[in-house]
Amino acid sequence: MFMRSQYTINKDFKYMKGYRDRHGKLCTLVKETEKTFMVDKSPLEIIDDSIVRIGYNLKGAMETSKRLLGNIYHHPVLVCPIQRIVLFPTQSAKHEECIWFNPNHIKRTTSHKRQTFITFSNGKTKIIRAKLCSFNSKLQIAEQLENMTRENRVS
Repeated sequence: MFMRSQYTINKDFKYMKGYRDRHGKLCTLVKETEKTFMVDKSPLEIIDDSIVRIGYNLKGAMETSKRLLGNIYHHPVLVCPIQRIVLFPTQSAKHEECIWFNPNHIKRTTSHKRQTFITFSNGKTKIIRAKLCSFNSKLQIAEQLENMTRENRVS
């Protein structure tokens, strides 16, 4: 699989997950609507690099999310206010098995053997180890953050 040194999250981004390479370095598997590739950075580095490109940083995005959404676990982050890209984690962002999803590409979620079956905008699917109600709650919170930041920007 092709390894990139850099990546900026864009409107085609569906999800990403961290993986250790053969040397033990944390890299990232990125899935876009039409492409799959590895990036020689951790998921948090990719998110931070993408946010820095538009003038702020991951720490600030997380603080904004906490202020707007209150005391919840696993805050989503607004990565690009121009393209309205919000990402949400399946678990703690520091956990290596965390998967970051873009809610814009999630078209349907269903329960499958106590896991979540996700159908994406391009018709592809993925099963993750998470209860449907937990995953859907995180999806709704991410959509809520996107709505709140859109409303604040217009006001």
